[in-house]
Amino acid sequence: MRAYFPMKKSYLLTPGPTVLPESVVTSFAQPILHHRSPEFQELFTKVKEDLKYVFQTSQDVLILSASGTGAMEASVTNLFCKGDKVITINGGKFGERWAKIAKAYGVEAVEVMIEWGQSISMGELEKVVAANKDAKAILFQAHETSTGAVMPSKEIAKLCQTNNMLSVCDAITATGAFNLPMDEWGIDVVISGSQKAMMIPPGLAFIALSNKAWDAAAKSDLPHFYFDLLKERKALAGNQTAWTPAVSLIQGLKEALRLIHEEGLENRFRRHETLAKATRAGVKALGLDLLTEEMSPSVTAVKIPESIENGDKIPSIMRSKYGVTIAGGQDALKGKIIRMSHFGHIGEFDITTGLACLELTLHDLGYPVKFGASVGAALEVFSKEDMRA
Repeated sequence: MRAYFPMKKSYLLTPGPTVLPESVVTSFAQPILHHRSPEFQELFTKVKEDLKYVFQTSQDVLILSASGTGAMEASVTNLFCKGDKVITINGGKFGERWAKIAKAYGVEAVEVMIEWGQSISMGELEKVVAANKDAKAILFQAHETSTGAVMPSKEIAKLCQTNNMLSVCDAITATGAFNLPMDEWGIDVVISGSQKAMMIPPGLAFIALSNKAWDAAAKSDLPHFYFDLLKERKALAGNQTAWTPAVSLIQGLKEALRLIHEEGLENRFRRHETLAKATRAGVKALGLDLLTEEMSPSVTAVKIPESIENGDKIPSIMRSKYGVTIAGGQDALKGKIIRMSHFGHIGEFDITTGLACLELTLHDLGYPVKFGASVGAALEVFSKEDMRA
């Protein structure tokens, strides 16, 4: 009989929300500031400059009180006109969302359909662009969170430059997680969210526009009021937001950005790559297959063995029985994959805990497991690639 453990700790390994650093959590206990006070303006001045570092841009990074989808919608309503055509890449739940937002505002969306879990072929995308010379932009994900697949952002941005189109990148689970230099690669719009690698709770969205994108915003005729980026840009110049911001979240953001600066982007990217490599070594040691080999350092998507009839039981048991929360698949991938994140405030022992829990859960479901196999494989990676070197 297995020992009874009355106390169950909780571990969060989902691709959002993610684990919060202790210093970020304690920052929320600070007295709230009035959003039009000099004290808030001083805080906001610091935050808006630090965001440029994470986005790797000299452009303004606007802060919206919304989820990342709010910034996705804002990019559509502020950049295009009714009847405009855009190209979207549907390789998962969030690539699918681009087309839905565009169509909701009368923008024609030419969807490039790819198998969920795969990355876009640039040859295929070039053909679509050649057949749609009147398209104003390509809307894409740097990383498709629902599948773990990473997209060729640098190449897509270059294709857009060559064809005088805007590149609009959903980098919600990419910004601060792996290298995505907005200015260097010439990406016109970069979008992110607070509850991912930024290490604060849900509720803030971030968006940065190139000069070319701001020119497009000045000509847009689509309806927008709350998500008026020109108005937000004007307010940002005065170290404020156009509307009442999520003050406490911005206080937490200041601390999270301090931690990111302290670690350094290069070190941060290397840590995420090592965590991803260890996670994938661990699941492979259990005889499990990855959904794709073209995954980002943010999330690992794993195929559920055919011998397990109901794949949704894996994240359910891990959470309810052992206290480890991971994510399952969405829509067409529901019950077919599990997703474990390894970005933000995550370290080696978060990964080994998650893998150990996966071993126990698979054993509970009758899948043959050699206990310690996944943990040992992950530790082998960590022993060779010291993230603290």
